[in-house]
Amino acid sequence: MYHIQKSINTITWAQPEFGESRTLVMQERGKIVNIIVAGDGKMGSTLTRQLVLEGHDLTLIDANSKVLESTQERYDVMVIQGNCATMEVLQQAGIKEADLLIAMTGADEINLLCCMTAHAMNSRLHTIARVRNPEYTQQIYKMRDMFGLSMAVNPERQAAIEISRLLKYPGFLKRDTFARGRVELVELKLNEQSKLCDVALNDMNNIVKCKILVCTVLRNGKAVAPDGNFVLREGDRIFVTAPSNELAVLLHNLGIITHKVKRVLVCGGGRVTIYLAKQLEKSGISIQIVEQDAQRCVALASLLPYADIVQGDASSEFLLESEGILNCDALATLTGIDELNMIISLYGSSCGVPQIITKLGRVNNKNILENLSLGSIISPKELCCNTIVRYVRAMQNQTGAARTVYSIADGQAEAMEFLVDEHTSHCGEPLKQLKIKKNVLVACITKGAQQEIPNGDSSFNRGDTVIIVTNGDRVIYQLNDIFE
Repeated sequence: MYHIQKSINTITWAQPEFGESRTLVMQERGKIVNIIVAGDGKMGSTLTRQLVLEGHDLTLIDANSKVLESTQERYDVMVIQGNCATMEVLQQAGIKEADLLIAMTGADEINLLCCMTAHAMNSRLHTIARVRNPEYTQQIYKMRDMFGLSMAVNPERQAAIEISRLLKYPGFLKRDTFARGRVELVELKLNEQSKLCDVALNDMNNIVKCKILVCTVLRNGKAVAPDGNFVLREGDRIFVTAPSNELAVLLHNLGIITHKVKRVLVCGGGRVTIYLAKQLEKSGISIQIVEQDAQRCVALASLLPYADIVQGDASSEFLLESEGILNCDALATLTGIDELNMIISLYGSSCGVPQIITKLGRVNNKNILENLSLGSIISPKELCCNTIVRYVRAMQNQTGAARTVYSIADGQAEAMEFLVDEHTSHCGEPLKQLKIKKNVLVACITKGAQQEIPNGDSSFNRGDTVIIVTNGDRVIYQLNDIFE
């Protein structure tokens, strides 16, 4: 249960199940956004937690009274039971006073109708709808004004894009992109053979021989902001900022041998798989899909004529071996059942599959997951939540808001990209002369086409972009918020 105590600038919450409390400091310039969330399912619940912790006023709408009661016990929110697409229910939720409506029900059509109705009742309202059906992709873009949409989000499509990017560099567990693809923040896990084990960060350049910065280390489930004397150990998960063109050099010098992925075995024929198959077709990667439902297999064969569709139980050891799991370049477990995905991924790891990607709908037990050989863990709802949080923060600050926001280190840190503009302080001043808040790191400065991993003599100027990594105990709304 979450006990939330509100004051003007600070929200304090306790998490008894984790035996700890944390304080989130709200910036005075960050205005409170009045938000209505329609749909209190997994996605809605994830959003509610994040948005409440950032201090916004939330009203939830759902048809299920028990779900609403459970949420209200955990968070300080208003709840309305009913059909979110009706004017009556939206009126009860205070739609005319709301700043933002987020439609997250399980039905695309209801989400669209909800946004359309709400926008008709409040023309200044921002609206975000979850639209998952691939058949609606082009239609939503062309008809966004008619639907009154500010933004449409598709968790499954975002997950597919993330998976396809991971397949490009098999040595990384996670990749987040900044500066229009020119800078990346990647995650690596150090095993016993890693060249970085027992190496201090000050000495790391002798091994990697490229421009990188270790901005966060996750050790024993806790995020650490390391200094130069920090010594890396086996089992550490490290988060590294680097120009995109340095990634191949980094893998090579670490002795991480990767081969271009030519064939991917995918378990599960859901929406993520459809989006992924279309992504991989562009890259020339062959895809083999194992799906148990016969009718679904027929539909997949029609949608994806270039894919190899196999009807069968993906948890069958015999089937996986007969379909060549021992010889595939990558395994992606994308069924709708987390436990099944985990079991298949563990089996794939035991078979020596070079790259494993596991989709999970729930990632609450992160300490348990960290000790399992699940490869890269993809959570569609968390990817989608990051996108919406970035939008909300931009609403709070019409100028100077983060261009990109990523949650890293199991949610214990954030990486953000800001544009340096005329309102930014300390332009042209060396970083070593600036008083930057504790646990805030300037990870990269992009000047035009050049990317700089900064040192004490580095500075930023108007037009540059700056990547900031913070340990998550405060919200950074604008670049100026990093200064004391």
